[in-house]
Amino acid sequence: MIIIYTSPGCASCRKAKKWLQDNRISFIEKNIFSNILKDAEIKYLLSRCENGTEDIISVRSKAFQSMRKDLDDFSINELVKFIRENPTILKRPILLTKTTMVVGYDDDEITAITPENLRTVRKQVHDREQEFRIEQYKHMMKTEL
Repeated sequence: MIIIYTSPGCASCRKAKKWLQDNRISFIEKNIFSNILKDAEIKYLLSRCENGTEDIISVRSKAFQSMRKDLDDFSINELVKFIRENPTILKRPILLTKTTMVVGYDDDEITAITPENLRTVRKQVHDREQEFRIEQYKHMMKTEL
């Protein structure tokens, strides 16, 4: 199951949801403004960051800029409280599975959340299409000679 953290009016969030729907992948949407994030949930999101908290925190956001503080100056509890009170500092969308987290919308990166069984089927279809194209090309080359 995929959890997608969104906000209203976010074009990237709409694209991500459309991609999930188009690919028939079920998801749970959590609007970060209408569903106040719990401390444990925020800590979990922070723990999933591979490259540090800037993976999900927009240091360019107005809320963060107004703090005039560096991310390193926050204790974990201060950061959690700040995120809970200022959800606009979170980058969006955040797509979360048991093993993968994708932040933002990118045509290539979003495929990382495709469930393994769908990836296998799509690879098989892709391989068959490639074989068919090769056969078509060989046939075309024979007839042209």
